[in-house]
Amino acid sequence: MLQLKRYKKPLFFFFLLFLVFLSINSRTVWKFMYPIKYEKQIKIYTSKFHVDPYLVLAIIQVETRFQKDKHSPKGAVGLMQIMPETANWIAKRAEFPSEMVQNLHQPENNIAFGSWYLSKMNQQFNGNIYATIAAYNAGPGNVEKWIQQGLWDGSLEHLDRIPFGETRHYVQRVLHFYDRYQWIYKYDF
Repeated sequence: MLQLKRYKKPLFFFFLLFLVFLSINSRTVWKFMYPIKYEKQIKIYTSKFHVDPYLVLAIIQVETRFQKDKHSPKGAVGLMQIMPETANWIAKRAEFPSEMVQNLHQPENNIAFGSWYLSKMNQQFNGNIYATIAAYNAGPGNVEKWIQQGLWDGSLEHLDRIPFGETRHYVQRVLHFYDRYQWIYKYDF
């Protein structure tokens, strides 16, 4: 009997720890940690431009953590950190009104531009999500060159061959959040 009492306390703590783990690892808890802001705009523009909404969520998370007024030292603007030159290029090709470029910091405009751009990158790289993410960060010309020159084959297995360390790390971070958002919002988005 004394032997059994000795194991009750550790078993109780193990069971309690297990319950805590289960509650922390639930989708409900994770939704509080990764709330979706601008859901309506994300749904509208990802649907309109045929882009995976989880990819847009992951990019926004990595770029700005949903801080709409964020500006990078290089001049990128808004939730999806779009450069003004890229915004002008997008506006011409997507036939967005010029006022949208001047108001790129507004979430709806930024999400529209970013979603359209991701759609074009995805088309350019034949649906290769890894190359699409890399192109969003390093530019499609760089990624195209890496693939043509055999520096990187565009695969997940060879991410370590991406010549730019920043882009390599960026792709890894976006993929982490992409998987996380897919798991958390599997039934809701």
